[in-house]
Amino acid sequence: MCGRYVLVQKVETIEKRFNAKFSNAEIYKSNYNISPGQYAPIITDREPKIIQMFRFGLIPFWAKKKMTLFNARAEGDHNKNNDINYKGAKGIINKPAFRKPIRSSRCLIIANAFIEGTEKNGLNEPYLIYLQDTQLFVFAGIWDQWLDPATNELIYSFSIITTIVNSLIQQLPHKRSPVVIDKYYEQKWLNTKAPLSDITGLLQAFKSEKMNAFRISPDIKNPRENNPELLKPVEERLRPETNNILKQTLELHGMGQYKPKKKFQ
Repeated sequence: MCGRYVLVQKVETIEKRFNAKFSNAEIYKSNYNISPGQYAPIITDREPKIIQMFRFGLIPFWAKKKMTLFNARAEGDHNKNNDINYKGAKGIINKPAFRKPIRSSRCLIIANAFIEGTEKNGLNEPYLIYLQDTQLFVFAGIWDQWLDPATNELIYSFSIITTIVNSLIQQLPHKRSPVVIDKYYEQKWLNTKAPLSDITGLLQAFKSEKMNAFRISPDIKNPRENNPELLKPVEERLRPETNNILKQTLELHGMGQYKPKKKFQ
């Protein structure tokens, strides 16, 4: 699962990276602890040149009451044991809440990093996981719109699609991982004319050699906590990093809040 993630880049940095403009930049704020129910920036297939603030936790258009489906399993009802060698069907295409969005309402969910707990202790033992060679990346997402029958408010919301883990996340250990879309395939993910088989083919574990992680404070489990101190390492990274890799990606001075002393180690 992925119920917490991080995005703290400046508006200008995000817009330049995705060649898109915020529709309401004034309400965007850096968030060290994006949690279900909060609003966060995404790019939809409907408006790929606009960055919009949607609610984290999808509410299907047909729901009778408010829901918070913050993750959508790529395998659907298959692979219930989370076998890391699973190669079978992507059952997400048949799940009632997701079968429409996976075909016609896909989105890119913008992030700097994500947070996973261990199987045994959950977010009492959290790890911050990031890509070594880039500060901004995206999760594969789906979105929907729902009319609240009590207030007539139209709510736009999204889910992060999850899949089996790679070898790095196994080390925590943890059984699920968000689907990270490689930059090369971002526009393909947003292309609603692409064959469904091509889309489900992207729902794979990201390459472990491009990721790293370190343990952080369990204070992150409180969704009301939101400050840079949450992301300070409390242990060494799971893997040593080479001289040619940008190490400031998720250190406090590399999150768009502080000026780094050096770009590379």
